[in-house]
Amino acid sequence: MKHTPLILALLVLAACGAEGDPIRPSVNTTVSVGSEGIRTSTGVIVQTGSVSVGVGF
Repeated sequence: MKHTPLILALLVLAACGAEGDPIRPSVNTTVSVGSEGIRTSTGVIVQTGSVSVGVGF
């Protein structure tokens, strides 16, 4: 959780288009229910050309 603000800041900088066209990050969320209760996971992916960077938390 400590790195979340830094990751979000980098994604915002990448999405603003400072180096050309804006990059649109995609966000996915998964919710599952099992014997241990409800579990959620969220991931953010930024892709440009053949380079893709993803973060899950």
